[in-house]
Amino acid sequence: MELSATGEPAVVQEDTHVHVGLDLRPGSLTLIRDGEDFEPYRAVVQFVGVHDNPWAAQEVKFSATGPDGKNVGLTVDLLNDSWDGPRDDVPEAIWKVVALAATSAGDIGITYTAPGPT
Repeated sequence: MELSATGEPAVVQEDTHVHVGLDLRPGSLTLIRDGEDFEPYRAVVQFVGVHDNPWAAQEVKFSATGPDGKNVGLTVDLLNDSWDGPRDDVPEAIWKVVALAATSAGDIGITYTAPGPT
């Protein structure tokens, strides 16, 4: 494919979303919903930057294998209902997935700090 380009690309920091995907090692994380175990094999963390505010992790979408062996998608919302901070009930293991994604996102200029204990 022949391609040429000109210009200086710039990101508009009005409402920018960045998705960072991670392949998870089998057996390293178990998600439990309604008493059923799900084994995630992929996580996609969505970071959002609104106006000049710091980047925030908005959600994690997991691709997982369910107890019946079928693939399912599970989404974890990370921001509280007023969108001004983290949800209180997000398990620590999910924040670790976010931190791993943030490490990868640092390569594209995202700086992120995981929420502290409340």
